[in-house]
Amino acid sequence: MSPDLLAKTYGLSGQTALVTGGGTGLGKAIAKCLAASGAEVIIAGRRADVLEAAAAEISQGCATAVMDITDLPVIASVEADIADKFGPIDILVNNAGNTLKKPFEDSDMADFDQVFDVHVRGALELTRHVIKRMLTEERPGSISFISSMTAYIGQPMVHGYTISKTAINGVVRGLSAEFAARGIRVNGVAPGWIDTDLYRKATKGDVPRQQKILNRIPMQKLGEPEDIGWACAFLSSPAAKYINGQVILVDGGGATGF
Repeated sequence: MSPDLLAKTYGLSGQTALVTGGGTGLGKAIAKCLAASGAEVIIAGRRADVLEAAAAEISQGCATAVMDITDLPVIASVEADIADKFGPIDILVNNAGNTLKKPFEDSDMADFDQVFDVHVRGALELTRHVIKRMLTEERPGSISFISSMTAYIGQPMVHGYTISKTAINGVVRGLSAEFAARGIRVNGVAPGWIDTDLYRKATKGDVPRQQKILNRIPMQKLGEPEDIGWACAFLSSPAAKYINGQVILVDGGGATGF
């Protein structure tokens, strides 16, 4: 295969990508991989200083957009502002997320909403406006949602996160069926245990937990943030033009291993 054909098949040149939660962790890695594949990348998040620092790492042309994904009434205007400044979005990666670790019996609906509002409600509202613009302008597009291995195996005391990520898998199925015939593909990526600052903070000093996690992964190692980034880049590329409605586990086999 010639280099030109490889670039045409796997490259994202001429595409504009928006990554939510792009200032840190997996979001920053996703943005880096999309930029390396040739896309013009915009990272969105709540903190302008964090976004600016991340943009400097990602690529020279990486842009930023301050957005609180839980502030539903302003999402339409933020999306419109992004389109005015950078052109319509071709690739959307719904990555913004949070979690809350708390025993179920001590939790209330406010705890649940705190997580669900970010992963599901906010992502759906942004996606709705991006899709409306794609349809209006008759532009094809690729939309990815970041799910989680937790949607497949379940983990204690993170019920809001587990339920939210399971809902995301349903979102992928529903939207992919509705919009594929109009040129918009919808897929998901479900990370396993990835070596991020969040993972290190959650397992710091807990050697038994660290070992339990590694024992669950047949590959016997954690994933790297770029493993998720390259999966998103692939799903957004022409190479994945016949992939729709799928949630790809990127977990070293952790969800199905013994």
